[in-house]
Amino acid sequence: MQEIHTLIDTLHLLPHPEGGHYREVHRSKTIVKDLNGALDKSAYTSIYYLLSGKDFSSWHQITSDETWYFHIGGDVLIYFFDENQALQTIQLGLVSKIFQTTIPANTWFAAKPVSENSFCLVSCAVVPGFEFGDFKIAKRDQLLKEFGSSIANMQMIEALTRA
Repeated sequence: MQEIHTLIDTLHLLPHPEGGHYREVHRSKTIVKDLNGALDKSAYTSIYYLLSGKDFSSWHQITSDETWYFHIGGDVLIYFFDENQALQTIQLGLVSKIFQTTIPANTWFAAKPVSENSFCLVSCAVVPGFEFGDFKIAKRDQLLKEFGSSIANMQMIEALTRA
């Protein structure tokens, strides 16, 4: 799709390790300490994030809350395991009429466009700010061991992890 390449070029997006394309657009100059007082971090960070077609954001977690804001394209499904280890989904976009959601810190989550013939452009704000050292991509075996109690969970873990 030409529109996807135009967005990648116009917004200067780069491949993201979890899948999709991104670019950090803001890093707060305000510095905060984590709850343990051990690390200084930016108060918040913000990125553009683009998923297209069959691409997906693989299962991952970060140590901060992450708020997703839908901008354009087709709806996106965000999958996550709640505090009871139950698989949940949130659909952001024009069809769902939900344009913002927050994933709590330390939650395993993944995402993909609802339609493989579409794309979605979102922004993600992370508070306290994102650092790659706080980011973990899940290993399939680890998630299957922890959350693979149902066929639905196993299918989504396998579909949204990379070999």
